[in-house]
Amino acid sequence: MRTQITALVWAPDWPDEMHRIADAFHRAHPDISVDVQFMIGNSVEENLKPKVATHNLPDLVSVNPNAYSAELAEQGVLTDLGETVAWNNMLESLKPDWTNRHGKRFGISGGVAATLIYYNKEMFKRAGIAAPPTNFEEFLAACAALKKAGFTPMVWTGAFPNTLANGPFSFGFANSVTARHPHDWKQRIAAGSLDLRNGDAVDIFGRMKLIADKGYLQRGYMNTSYDEGIQLFADGKAAMAFQGTWSSGALMHGKDFSTGVFVPPWNARGKTVVPVVGSETGFAVCDTRNRKAALQFLEFIYGAGFAIQQNKRQNIPPLKQVSGKVVSDPQIGDYVRQVTQAPLTAPPYYSYLPTNTIDLLHPLLQQVLFGKISPRQAALTLDRSIRHEARTENK
Repeated sequence: MRTQITALVWAPDWPDEMHRIADAFHRAHPDISVDVQFMIGNSVEENLKPKVATHNLPDLVSVNPNAYSAELAEQGVLTDLGETVAWNNMLESLKPDWTNRHGKRFGISGGVAATLIYYNKEMFKRAGIAAPPTNFEEFLAACAALKKAGFTPMVWTGAFPNTLANGPFSFGFANSVTARHPHDWKQRIAAGSLDLRNGDAVDIFGRMKLIADKGYLQRGYMNTSYDEGIQLFADGKAAMAFQGTWSSGALMHGKDFSTGVFVPPWNARGKTVVPVVGSETGFAVCDTRNRKAALQFLEFIYGAGFAIQQNKRQNIPPLKQVSGKVVSDPQIGDYVRQVTQAPLTAPPYYSYLPTNTIDLLHPLLQQVLFGKISPRQAALTLDRSIRHEARTENK
């Protein structure tokens, strides 16, 4: 008997590889075929919420390690994966991200997620920058030197605000909010007692607007897509890209230049930087009639099929043991080892913001950069959303 499973996947930079994994799985399991469908828009959650609301669930789905996914597991929408080989092979450091408050293990990470700044070593040298900046003041000085030397300092993808949220927003939050409440900032979000009406929170948005207003970004940055932004850096059209480890396969191999990486210096002078590191978007299995076949596909994604996407993305694998020959850039591995040893870290924004706040944040970032609202208005809007979600428990 033939079974067809549906897979709803977040893979903005590796759709071809996902198809290859599905085809390889079908060859290994001729009785199971996979209908691969891709998420669109700016977040996993905005794709998943309508499916949940209409009980039109895929069999395998991309999910984030956050309260929304944890609640879906609590409701029985997502299957417990604790008995899978993939779960037992996942790095121990990632497992808490994917375990809800009642111990249900609801997903497998796509990788170790960190956002960082990739930089063109030749451009830095020609601009007279001897070493990467270590605080925000030095960062602005480096941007000014690059601009004076005739280079575009940094590429941003304004048409895909997810990247801005993972990069400058998450680092702004880490160094302005997490650093101020290092022991209980997550609990404050859940309780609605986190105060984002102060100057530190305004700075999260203010710094982004400052970088744009000083002309440190590429022309037409608000119309630049995810793929276009990566290509601009890889083609040597900008000196820096604020991106994730998940894109290192493209960003570490630019045309005719050497790429380096450094911790985004979103810290004030004299303050220790708080790096952003956590779990990438991963996969879950929905409790559908095809659950057994979907679990087989999940095991294949993290088993025999893993090298297919890994060698395209060259990210940091989420697994203790990896099947097949995989490629990772040693600079990226060194970076992740460095930041995970920092005294304080924070995960990417999608791990801790309520799902409705995530959806609100993306256009909020664009409105600030377009000059439609001020950084203070953005901080107040973010504050109201988090407090509202805590009251309604609509996470």
